[in-house]
Amino acid sequence: MKGWYAAGGLLLLLAIFFSLMLGSRDVTSGRLFAALINGPGAPDQTARIILMNVRLPRTLGAVLCGMGLACAGLLLQSALNNVLAAPGIIGINAGAGLAVLAASIAFPGFVFARSAAAFAGSLLAAGLVCLIANKAGISKTSLILAGVAVSSLMNGFINGIITWRPELVSDKTAFSLGGLSLVSLSALKFSIPFFAGGILIALIISGGIDLFALGDEAAAGIGLNVMACRNLAVFAATILAGAAVSLCGLLSFVGLIIPNLIRLLPAEHFRSRLVLCMLYGSSFLVFCDIIARTLFYPYELPAGLLLSVLGSPFFIWILIRRRRRLSV
Repeated sequence: MKGWYAAGGLLLLLAIFFSLMLGSRDVTSGRLFAALINGPGAPDQTARIILMNVRLPRTLGAVLCGMGLACAGLLLQSALNNVLAAPGIIGINAGAGLAVLAASIAFPGFVFARSAAAFAGSLLAAGLVCLIANKAGISKTSLILAGVAVSSLMNGFINGIITWRPELVSDKTAFSLGGLSLVSLSALKFSIPFFAGGILIALIISGGIDLFALGDEAAAGIGLNVMACRNLAVFAATILAGAAVSLCGLLSFVGLIIPNLIRLLPAEHFRSRLVLCMLYGSSFLVFCDIIARTLFYPYELPAGLLLSVLGSPFFIWILIRRRRRLSV
């Protein structure tokens, strides 16, 4: 596993470097690199302003959101025993997005309110999905269908609010699909504690999540409070997903693609998979953002558009793969 850790760390460093150096602004990579090396005393202040006020927040936002969404997907899939579970699929992202817009109406200009509201909205959506699934009968299919229904409902309210108050978001498309063009240092400052808290909870309960593989009865028999551990996993996932939505809008499929790819690696323990999700989830979103903003230069696409193009076929592949496993 050390090789996969090293490769993930190297990939992340390369992603961060390219994200800082490449973009749609008419500033050469050489000027940006010189500004990075020289620091505050850089003679080219234009390049330094672009680097520190535009490229750096955007890159850090991609790192945090990629990490948060990938880890949230892993937590949900492990807690619910469903490889199709992801924040964007079961409605958590949409709940957080609706709460962010509501906070923007109630507390305009108050950045911390957006982060807190995103967490509350994601928790509300997760609770609503679980309640509907319980009423419909606990099964993997009913959980996904309940999530799709809740997500559609929340997205309807989101589109209604944006239509009614378009000034709440600078770019409706970027918010609806998910994008990193509007990430700011102030927003990052308020969201970092939520990311840190979600990861910390996941690390604390990682040993308990490993016992889920034994089955609920066997895990309870050796002393694990299965319900409390499962609820904490969902709780940590909602924190991470809410923090990501408050920064980058309704990004989808990161929490589906990365955890399922990590499951193909020889990582036996949940903690190992969590660390790998942090490394590769961050790298994946940073590279997606780089491609989205440079592919059709000078025009910039939301990163969520590229993720949708990649994620939909991946979702279909998982469905087919799961069907084949069940038929064997």
